[in-house]
Amino acid sequence: MIYLLLGGLVLALVFWGGRKPFLKGDGWRIGAGVAALVAFAGAAYTTIRGGWGTGIVLGVIGLWTASEARRRPATGKAPAPAVSGPSLTEARSILGVGPEATAEEIRSAHARLIRLAHPDKGGTTGLAAQLNAARDRLLQR
Repeated sequence: MIYLLLGGLVLALVFWGGRKPFLKGDGWRIGAGVAALVAFAGAAYTTIRGGWGTGIVLGVIGLWTASEARRRPATGKAPAPAVSGPSLTEARSILGVGPEATAEEIRSAHARLIRLAHPDKGGTTGLAAQLNAARDRLLQR
């Protein structure tokens, strides 16, 4: 039992003894590998000393931590889906302008609507984003 406590102390020093966070990146894999080795050593020791039940439990813990050490984490973020803006007809209906609207009319309609729909004024970010996308589509930005 003293070996398990010493192994736990070593693991604690390895995990929390460094200046930078150890569990960032692949550090958790190294820690899981060390924990698996400690569990296997403890299982061997207790089994040799006659503690079959404890040895089996430590062996299972060692197998589990070894499998965790081999698992690759998901790297990077999933690519953002390509978001296409609204069509010309949708953009006109969002801003409430006709097909012959000038750039100045589009800007004034956008300004009038964004004053009402801006998140700072109680609107939602989704609606403000739709208004901005419609304006950009009609002005071809």
